[in-house]
Amino acid sequence: MGAWDDEYSRKGVLWSGLTHELPELPAGSRVLELGCGNGKTLPALISRGWNVTALDSSQKAVTMSRNLVRGSSPAEIMVADACHIPLRDTTFDAVFANHVIGHLQEPDRKKIAFEVNRTLKPGGILFFCEFSTEDVRYGKGHATEPSTFMRGTKIITHYFTLQEVSDLFFGLTCKSITLHQWPMRIRGNNLVRSEVIAIFSK
Repeated sequence: MGAWDDEYSRKGVLWSGLTHELPELPAGSRVLELGCGNGKTLPALISRGWNVTALDSSQKAVTMSRNLVRGSSPAEIMVADACHIPLRDTTFDAVFANHVIGHLQEPDRKKIAFEVNRTLKPGGILFFCEFSTEDVRYGKGHATEPSTFMRGTKIITHYFTLQEVSDLFFGLTCKSITLHQWPMRIRGNNLVRSEVIAIFSK
């Protein structure tokens, strides 16, 4: 059983709460969500009238996602590796990659970047979000490569710089890239969570 299947089997829903603000895309747009997890963002994507495809490497997560959106507008939710997306070239108007690429080592991060470029239509848009090197959890755990750490769950997290994100998607045009930071108070300490949020176009 993979690390993510194990996590979902032990804990159930891993991701809840608010989702990131969604962009304005026309109804009927074909969108792909990489690493859909337990389906946290799927209801919001479907509610926009988009043609939604979602994938995750965890069978347990995909089952949870399917159960969550059952009875709503149809979405194609599949077990698949985002490093080898089993879909045709130039298929999607938009790809959402929120906290999925950061759970991979560098060679696989590069593979996903290639797959995103391959599956986006000309003029298509990538919406990217991952933790930055300024995040409070940076450096916690066993380092498996620069800025990548494994904690007790055996799941790795890579923390990005702005320049690294720009370089990763060198085949796309960066439209915007920013740090999103917010405070978190834990045991009387003021800590900072930090994400890189970027938009690229093909």
